[in-house]
Amino acid sequence: MGKTQLRTSRFTIFRRAGAAIMALLSLFALATAAHAGTAVTSEDVVIKTPDGAAEAVLHYPAAKGKWPAVILWPDLVGIRPAFRDLARRLAAEGFVVLLPNSFYRTMRPADVELNASDSEVRATLMAHRAAVSQEGITKDTTAYLAFLDARSETDPAKKAAAIGYDLGGSYAFLAAAAQPERIGAVGSIYGLGVATARPDSPHKTVPRSRAAYYVAVARDSDAREPEDKDDIRAVLRESGLEGTVEVYPADHGWANPAGRAYDADASDRAFRALVDLLGAKLK
Repeated sequence: MGKTQLRTSRFTIFRRAGAAIMALLSLFALATAAHAGTAVTSEDVVIKTPDGAAEAVLHYPAAKGKWPAVILWPDLVGIRPAFRDLARRLAAEGFVVLLPNSFYRTMRPADVELNASDSEVRATLMAHRAAVSQEGITKDTTAYLAFLDARSETDPAKKAAAIGYDLGGSYAFLAAAAQPERIGAVGSIYGLGVATARPDSPHKTVPRSRAAYYVAVARDSDAREPEDKDDIRAVLRESGLEGTVEVYPADHGWANPAGRAYDADASDRAFRALVDLLGAKLK
């Protein structure tokens, strides 16, 4: 499937229809952060990579200063208000957070909520996913960190973090192996494709990293593949790296407010666990 074919009219329609909603939600989230005492600045940016130009959203505290860098990979649907808000919340905790378009090689961000359960939508999203190789994530990680380290808001003397939700969890694992000297913390929240039976499974890259890990597993995923958590724990133990692997009493997708599996308690618990990890390992 070619790049033009992948850019379906469905995404164009949804992107235009959701622009106003996205803007309103973004303003609301920014106001919420400011009300909480920490104003956040957000910028839409484009980052040059070896494979093209990646759209991304950059969030950082509005106050003058320098903070540790975080790459936050979204789930299969990608950049949209729910993840813009998540990145903004994380930035309000004292981090420079980059939310990239994982599929920039084949599509622009839809920037609206899509129903990934719809067979047509999911088939399109999975085609975009298939166009992203592990080598591509390695190159992207290097480009994203170079971009972040060149920003005046970033403190390059401090370790960076790689965090991912859904398939972004596997990208976070790959990123840590790609930049072991730079990435000191990895977070995977209901990760997709993190531990597989394939020889190139992302969890098998752990020995090449030097990071501390937090892995939150969904209960429905654990019911289907109960050995995955054990495989991740085993490779962490064998590598001598710090790591926590927990099964949550919530289903895959619990952090997406627009999804059927949304669980506010689980979402907040995972977010606080990530903040604690970053606070301990990046500062």
